[in-house]
Amino acid sequence: MKRRFGIGIFLFLLIVGIGLFIGAQRGTTAPEQPIPFNHQIHVQNLKMECMYCHSFADRSTVAGLPSVRKCMGCHKYTDPKKPGIQILLQYWNDQKPIEWTKVHDLPDFVYFSHKRHIRAGIQCQTCHGPVQEMTVAKKVSSLGMGWCLNCHNQRKAPRECWTCHK
Repeated sequence: MKRRFGIGIFLFLLIVGIGLFIGAQRGTTAPEQPIPFNHQIHVQNLKMECMYCHSFADRSTVAGLPSVRKCMGCHKYTDPKKPGIQILLQYWNDQKPIEWTKVHDLPDFVYFSHKRHIRAGIQCQTCHGPVQEMTVAKKVSSLGMGWCLNCHNQRKAPRECWTCHK
């Protein structure tokens, strides 16, 4: 009887462990986007700052994504034969917004303010990883409660529940 119970516990822990591993791996994938966007070219080669495209980050809870108009401000001067530029031009001509797939999507019960973190001097890479080196944006941190609390503990930032859960 004890042996069966031990095997049952072992199998249960094994299944839970596999589930946690798969869940952690899922968080590091890059979702497919409507337009291929290479951060490496824009940040490293062209020396663009994060705030140029994500212009709401220092004054809002969300970082924001650039409008088609903002993209076209520069891309009207680039090679229109490039596949990504052709897709962008189609959005521009159709007067439709680009429907990007969220890479970092927190649950609705979590309150997160980009503004607070930027004003505290937290670099974008702290949460988003080395975006400047990414050819495809992907999630590199879990952004789970334990991950965030660990950072708050290290920086002596508020850890009360209502800081993030309102």
